[in-house]
Amino acid sequence: MSKKLYYLTTEITPFANVSGLGEFSAKVPLALQEKGHDIRTIIPKYGYVSERKYILREVIRLREIPFVYKGEEISASAKSAFIPKTRVQVYFLEDEYWFKPLSDLVYKSKNGRVLADNGERYGFFAKAVLSTLPHLFWAPDIFICNGWQSAMVPGMFKKHFDGINEFYKEIKTVMVIHDLDEYAEFSRTDLDNAEVPIHKSLKGKMLNIYEVGAFEADAIIIFDKPSSNISKELLLKPGIKANKKKVNVIKWSDDETPDYLAIADKMDKVLKKLSD
Repeated sequence: MSKKLYYLTTEITPFANVSGLGEFSAKVPLALQEKGHDIRTIIPKYGYVSERKYILREVIRLREIPFVYKGEEISASAKSAFIPKTRVQVYFLEDEYWFKPLSDLVYKSKNGRVLADNGERYGFFAKAVLSTLPHLFWAPDIFICNGWQSAMVPGMFKKHFDGINEFYKEIKTVMVIHDLDEYAEFSRTDLDNAEVPIHKSLKGKMLNIYEVGAFEADAIIIFDKPSSNISKELLLKPGIKANKKKVNVIKWSDDETPDYLAIADKMDKVLKKLSD
């Protein structure tokens, strides 16, 4: 049975390709679309992305989408395009402060340091993305939340959006974990400012965002590779361990060109199981 899927990511080749997430987010949504799903993707609009080259179009209803972030009433806009040579739609979320100034390193400065405001930036991204639905006149069945960058979405959705109107009814969230690295550590302050719920069992000033998201996500997908078997380490973390029934481990190769069709097949099984 086909589903409406909202695929949240911060990289899609050729628009942004900092890590393996870029190629994954170009190939897997296409494979899911070919299975009959209605899939739409959304990504930040970085300043270095050429609107002319990739034919980004204005969408009147996506101008100045209002929402509240960190107690302030603000807005963001979005343009639309397609992943080249496909019919997979991409929304580009615009913001002059959070996204436009970023270099093609995206998460780091040019000297290689991790940007100190990443927590705030992706809290903003989560809130803005969730606020788009009434303006799209479209409601997904499932949010696919890729990486640490989208891991605030499950909690933010459950706390602020779930059931508030016809666009936010009976939506499931899937947290997809590609890597386990320094980016996954968020300050409690950033999470509190973004009003993301934190389970009482999680202690400390710095928190693993996957543990935070695990309590609110409906399903968790962890990708294991022979060179990076992250599920074993993640399942030792209290927040993931407490939600291990939600965990689905998908193994894939270290090949230069992974079998994205096989990966999409395995993801599709998780999505169908979730929505049964």
